[in-house]
Amino acid sequence: MNQTIPKQRAVYRNIHIGQILSYRLPAAGWVSILHRVSGALMFVLLPFIVWMFDASVTSQISYDGFVAVFAAGIGIVPGGVLKLVALALVWAFVHHVIAGLRHVWMDISHHAVELRPGRQSAIFTLVASVLLTLALAYALFF
Repeated sequence: MNQTIPKQRAVYRNIHIGQILSYRLPAAGWVSILHRVSGALMFVLLPFIVWMFDASVTSQISYDGFVAVFAAGIGIVPGGVLKLVALALVWAFVHHVIAGLRHVWMDISHHAVELRPGRQSAIFTLVASVLLTLALAYALFF
């Protein structure tokens, strides 16, 4: 009589949001989470984006006011804080675009969903978004 014991299935458990920093996520997990965060940040800052676009293209007078707001600030908010908000928006856009292109590449290329190419493209996404944001931060602050 040949009886085989069924193999135990792996037990997976959900983690709580408070455990996210202690949980060791792979690079692809961080890219996925940051892709969602960057999309939400762009959505929340949409009124700021519309104001910046409107103030920068309406007329020379509105453009001068736009530049003055980023230099001197507005109300109790200093100009440096507004530049940091703009920099956060820049990071969100850059990361969202690069991560989106990564997802398109993974959809087109079948080998990209394997472990090694997926890890490499995730690391490239993280490094490229930080480097481009730093380059644009230099242009914004100096």
